[in-house]
Amino acid sequence: MPPERANVPVKLSLPLQYQQDIFTELRAEDELVILARGLGLLQLITNFLHFHDAAGNNLVLVVGADERENEWIGEALSEHNDRSKSPLARGLRIINTEKATVPVREGIYSRGGILSVTSRILVTDLLSKLLDPEKVTGIVILHADRVIATSLEAFIVRIYRQSNKRGFLKAFSESPEPFTTGFAPLANMLRNLFLQKASLWPRFHVTVSEALEGDRKAEVIELEVPMSSKMRDIQNAVLECVELSVAELRKSNTGLDMEQWTMDSALHRNFAPAIRRQLQTIWHRVTPRTKQIVSDLEALQSILHALLTYDSVAFVKFLDTIAAANAPPPGANSYNYSPWLFLDAAHVLFQTAKSRAYEGKFDATSSATFSAALKPVLEPLPKWDVLAEILQEIEHDAYLHPANADESNGTILIMCSELKTCHQLREFIDTMHTKIGQVSTKNDEDEDKMDEDKPSGEVMMRRHLRSYLNWKRSLANVNKNLSGTRDEPASGSASPAQRQQGRAPPHKRRRVRGGGAVNSAAARVPHASVQTEVEQPTEVVNLLNEIQPTEIEEAQKMEIEIDDLEDMEDYYEFYDINDLVIVHPYDGDMDERILEEVRPRYIIMYEPDTAFIRRVEVYRSSHSGRNVKVYFMYYGGSVEEQRYLSAVRREKESFTKLIKEKGSMAMTLTHDKSAEDPQEQFLRTVNTRIAGGGRLAATASPPQVVVDIREFRSALPSLLHGNNMVVVPVQLTVGDYVLTPDICVERKSIQDLMQSFRNGRLYNQTETMFQYYKNPLLLIEFDQNKAFTFDAFATTGNIRTESGFSSTGAATSSSSSSIANPSNPKGAQHLLVLLTLAFPRLKIIWSSSPYQTAEIFAEIKKNASEPDPLRAVQYGLDEDITDLRGSENVMSATGIQQRIFNQLPQDMLRAVPGVTPQALERLILETDNISEIANMDVEQLDPLVGQEAARRIVAFFRKSVFD
Repeated sequence: MPPERANVPVKLSLPLQYQQDIFTELRAEDELVILARGLGLLQLITNFLHFHDAAGNNLVLVVGADERENEWIGEALSEHNDRSKSPLARGLRIINTEKATVPVREGIYSRGGILSVTSRILVTDLLSKLLDPEKVTGIVILHADRVIATSLEAFIVRIYRQSNKRGFLKAFSESPEPFTTGFAPLANMLRNLFLQKASLWPRFHVTVSEALEGDRKAEVIELEVPMSSKMRDIQNAVLECVELSVAELRKSNTGLDMEQWTMDSALHRNFAPAIRRQLQTIWHRVTPRTKQIVSDLEALQSILHALLTYDSVAFVKFLDTIAAANAPPPGANSYNYSPWLFLDAAHVLFQTAKSRAYEGKFDATSSATFSAALKPVLEPLPKWDVLAEILQEIEHDAYLHPANADESNGTILIMCSELKTCHQLREFIDTMHTKIGQVSTKNDEDEDKMDEDKPSGEVMMRRHLRSYLNWKRSLANVNKNLSGTRDEPASGSASPAQRQQGRAPPHKRRRVRGGGAVNSAAARVPHASVQTEVEQPTEVVNLLNEIQPTEIEEAQKMEIEIDDLEDMEDYYEFYDINDLVIVHPYDGDMDERILEEVRPRYIIMYEPDTAFIRRVEVYRSSHSGRNVKVYFMYYGGSVEEQRYLSAVRREKESFTKLIKEKGSMAMTLTHDKSAEDPQEQFLRTVNTRIAGGGRLAATASPPQVVVDIREFRSALPSLLHGNNMVVVPVQLTVGDYVLTPDICVERKSIQDLMQSFRNGRLYNQTETMFQYYKNPLLLIEFDQNKAFTFDAFATTGNIRTESGFSSTGAATSSSSSSIANPSNPKGAQHLLVLLTLAFPRLKIIWSSSPYQTAEIFAEIKKNASEPDPLRAVQYGLDEDITDLRGSENVMSATGIQQRIFNQLPQDMLRAVPGVTPQALERLILETDNISEIANMDVEQLDPLVGQEAARRIVAFFRKSVFD
């Protein structure tokens, strides 16, 4: 039984009232806690774990924590232990694959404490009794929103509750949205967790609002940054492409539930994956155009994100990679283009994006001709100017109000969405005061003097443009080599001969040059995918020469270069924390550590994030002496603003649904299958094959299945255990599941089946199973919620079939390459037939889900003997299998002798005329090799196989190959 907690005073760090209320509930009873994002979930968990760690003589298991969370919890427990000076506290210990040896785990379990164990290791240790569930004080489950009926966490809880009714069980989550999907989702989740109570704590909870909106509320300055006119044009063009793509989806899939297929939902990043999941069940019947549109939606969402985060040059480069990715391969006669690339909005998108980086201008070189040249534009992101103004304001405020006035440091913390944006902002801050060396006239001196201190990102943008042009030249050379084109003349239009000999790369759209203007309307080229200009090589060279680094830039660059490693102490020093500007990406719960360690006085949220705003509120409300000033930036009227508002609305609606369900939910009943029905236990002891229903004394225990430990990645072991089967985890060399002494099962998912066909592993596995088991089974398990077919018009997984499609969807190419490519459905069929021909006694089971597989296993095991785990482990190892003859759990001596011979000679003998299965068995036992059989006469073979069979065997071996 779990040990009782000692009465030891424990110092907790829960300054807010709602945190104390939740902690009080957790101490009183088991429950599922759903907390709004950013309200300090890990802080609450670490305090609860410290409460039990300081008591000593406890064994508490933490399930579901990732590597970062383990690090956070471990450091927090160490800090708690240092403050409380508890002699019994030992902190957090982690059991993962690095410490997966059995003796090490057994020793850690015996010493107790707070242990974070991976789910796969913990479930095997509980089943093998390496860890006795009755000795566990309690289990803490993180990310409870991921726990479904077939997950390992639900498996762990079931094993734990079957043997331990006194230990506590706590589950935590800060994602309310998954609890609102389906019928009675909260009740189903509580049933999976063996819990009966849910505690809901949204941001609008009265206690939470009072704690975060009191006198210690953080000062937040909201800054709505307008987008530039070109950025708005690009966003409108992309949204038009998205709208037309969604309309096409709705038109092509009228039989589906399309309630969520709206423009509002399309703005979220999970829209395209959600549609893909919805179409999984019919993916093999979906038209290629629909599949292409689903992929296009993901690309369009990436463009929307890049528009607001990439600089103008990086954004153009990103669009070029999309255009190159959608270009057909060299020599292709047909190709499935993305439909949105042919829209006029796509033309606006590419042309406007390029005009933000550079554009053409006209120089009158003579009275007869005009030559087009390129000039840099280098439009900066609007947020850069606002960021520079904020930094100047902070510098002025810090001068007037020194940092020693409160407990906060003068550090400036800039938070953004991803690491790429962090690098961009750091480069901008480093170069925003660097000026381009230009010669100015006296009339311009006053204007230059006024702009002398104005921050600018021109130096950084010029550097990016140089890098982009060099990259684009190399990309153009690759395209020319692939398509067989030649360089065009530097001036004017290409000659007719050149135009006939080679087209431009298929992902480019050319302007009509010659007498036309550069800004004239572009003509659409057949088989082209993107309507963009193609610059002449001389134009690019001239532009590169224009933006080369100036002497001032080179001098400033040389100042930060170090020639040697001497006197290194002159280059390193401790910075004053009040002078630091830290740029950091949002990192979930880890942001709480940043706030506690840095204690920033100024926080700039370069991009909106709901959870981080609340973390700042909790941080400010928890420390009365730390003043925080937050600058909250967002693009007004942008997708960024809509996503932020939509995320807040979805979370609020999710909590509202949960509150309603909780109010009308009856008590959750958790069915404990460990208390088996006595009638079922009696019926299992009755053998219906014996007349009158005879009793078998040795079958009163539940059926047993030997499972390879690598199979615990799947849901099948959990379902077998849920169906009153004893699951024995071992490391098997032969097969994945052993049902009886004679039946071994090799389970293959569809993806694994294709890979096994490619590398030949499935043939070797089948051959090995036949060496040790009479009845090997191949289980092919596919997901009933995902499309699966061996039809020639389908795709398997993410691999496109090699057969083409006509406009009506019919296959247009032959299957000549199907055999060579196992990923092709026809190839899979072909190889599966070859496998059954090679092993005629192999039985194949098709299962639509793990649930059906569990039922099939239960039927197979009815009235069958139980497997021996020791024998199952020994099969396939380097041991003398003949030592096992006396065991009742292995096959007869004849079967053992067959297994120790090579399989290939047996297959050869089966092909000899006159060799029946019975004759093959005698020949294997009485002869040494095929050469001996080939030299035997009829009189020698007659006692073994019979006279008629002997004559046919002798005639086969003595027949001349030249006859």
